[in-house]
Amino acid sequence: MLADPTGAHAAAFAAVFATLYAAHQVADHWIQTQHQADCKGQPGWAGRLACAAHVATYTATAVLALVFLIAGTGLRLDPSGVAVGLGISAVTHYIADRRTPLRWIADQLRKSPAWLDKAGGMYALDQSWHVGWLFIAALFCAV
Repeated sequence: MLADPTGAHAAAFAAVFATLYAAHQVADHWIQTQHQADCKGQPGWAGRLACAAHVATYTATAVLALVFLIAGTGLRLDPSGVAVGLGISAVTHYIADRRTPLRWIADQLRKSPAWLDKAGGMYALDQSWHVGWLFIAALFCAV
């Protein structure tokens, strides 16, 4: 990336990250249906479809939030960068919400089963995974 003496790229990144983070909170906790939440980690096609439906509404929420950001601020984003960023967000969200990949990573890192299962550890790992990938997604969106 070229030098940015005006800070425009940094400002765009900050605005996009904040927008994607807000959209994440809304989509994961308000938009997601109870069926999606209950079934997205189940094995088989029922779980895969529930997770895909959640990721679709999650991504649509992010798109809508970015539209509001652009309309409200006049920020210009490259559509191809946004597509890549939202693609990264969607794929990594699906991976996490299928549950077994994150559990496998947690087991490899020797996270305490008591913390994971009883103290909300899996939820904390899930949310931190999402936010970490939103950071990467925002970098691509704000190119």
